[in-house]
Amino acid sequence: MADAPPLPLAYARHLARDRRRSAHTVRAYQATAERLIAFLGTHWGGAVTPEMLGKISAADLRAYLAARRGEGLTNVSAARELSAVRGFLKFAGGGEVDLPRVRGPRVKKGVPRPVSPQEAIALAEEASEDAAEPWIAARDWAVLLLLYGAGLRIGEAVGLTGAVLPLGETLRVTGKRGKTRIVPLLPQVREAVAAYAAQTPWGVSKEAPLFRGAKGGPLPPGAIRKAVRKARVHLGLSERTTPHALRHSFATHLLGRGADLRALQELLGHASLSSTQIYTQVDAAHLLDVYRNAHPRA
Repeated sequence: MADAPPLPLAYARHLARDRRRSAHTVRAYQATAERLIAFLGTHWGGAVTPEMLGKISAADLRAYLAARRGEGLTNVSAARELSAVRGFLKFAGGGEVDLPRVRGPRVKKGVPRPVSPQEAIALAEEASEDAAEPWIAARDWAVLLLLYGAGLRIGEAVGLTGAVLPLGETLRVTGKRGKTRIVPLLPQVREAVAAYAAQTPWGVSKEAPLFRGAKGGPLPPGAIRKAVRKARVHLGLSERTTPHALRHSFATHLLGRGADLRALQELLGHASLSSTQIYTQVDAAHLLDVYRNAHPRA
């Protein structure tokens, strides 16, 4: 009988096969598991077994996070790392591990700013990873990418029907007061929606809502807001980090990369240019951040 694969590899296969996580997430989580095993091997002075992982202490986790912070990890990345570690430890323990309580680092509060590309993707990943079912994880990931990657309002995203499939390079959206607009769709967004459509147990029909709730009814916006609230707590993000903040960030990041205000007005579906002009209130430091990051990161 073949030997069992190393725990980090087994975890990666579980994420890809059973949780249907993206290749990006699988690589990141496997890397985290491998780093944790390597650290504990040195920290404990010996081979690390599943039984030992089940007895990991809060002090052990704090030591690991301290080591990672010493390597230059930001608050958001450290919080995301802790979340990935928790997922790995639950897997290693067969889902029955009582994990020690360790508070993740908090993001420093200050003047409200748009969510960074790194934070937006971390938020979407965290929200979907915490979902009860793989298809719900795919659903939440797709909806949040529509908000951040295409600038949709949450009501517009959950109001889509199966008629939009298969997605092309653009999407026709009906917004407030029945106003219709055309928005471009990045490949990552199209892939996320297609992955959800392939997994939903309720099927997809042209007349029915594309995104479904856990019991098959139309997906209520509150379900996405609840997932985002839980994810932002895990990541230590501000209370202002809401689903609408992702749309806000979409607009601000595009403007920072040189988008024309009139074009942005059309993309967002604003009736008045004055509504779009609020996104010009971005400081120079944030603009520099935007230029250093692709939009969106996936």
